[in-house]
Amino acid sequence: MLLAMSSGKMYDKVFAIFGTVMVFFYFGLAYFILTTTLFDIDKALRIVFAVPLFIYAIYRAFTSYEKIRENFFSKDEDEE
Repeated sequence: MLLAMSSGKMYDKVFAIFGTVMVFFYFGLAYFILTTTLFDIDKALRIVFAVPLFIYAIYRAFTSYEKIRENFFSKDEDEE
């Protein structure tokens, strides 16, 4: 039973770190779409794509922060 609990917590920690990496990916993709000259896309259309990505990245940053705080910095009842 203890092994199942610890592996579940390990998955939570891995997914929290992965979520943080994805935050940087979303910010980078939004910045790339907004500033790139590789594609011949109208500036207004690039803004339409980039702004929701920025907003989603900010949302994911807050949720990732909460998950990291919960998984890495909270005191577990099982450890006592």
